[in-house]
Amino acid sequence: MKTQPLSPAWLMSDGKVLASADIANTAKSRRRGLIGQTSIDSALVISPCKWIHSIGMKCAIDVLYLDAAGLVVKTESLKPMRVAAPVSRSKTIVELPSGSIERIGVQVGDLIEVRSA
Repeated sequence: MKTQPLSPAWLMSDGKVLASADIANTAKSRRRGLIGQTSIDSALVISPCKWIHSIGMKCAIDVLYLDAAGLVVKTESLKPMRVAAPVSRSKTIVELPSGSIERIGVQVGDLIEVRSA
């Protein structure tokens, strides 16, 4: 089965690049997400999105929930085979490699911009 390429982007905050990212910009790519991947090299941006799951995933991820303005309203770490609770204020979800939230220093209240590459 041939998969459609994702759109490349950068996660930015205060003019700094936080991480490279791919944008899941079709219904099919949003549904597929990171299912089946054994490792994650870059962030995956899913929008619109209020909740995710890690059923079928083979690695843990960090998750940023962004509101319509790009403000981080929640962060969490999600192990494989879990279902996260919906976040009503979330418009965009960013899935990152496990440990990324601490490494890049993102916290609730930060403003994140998803900039197309």
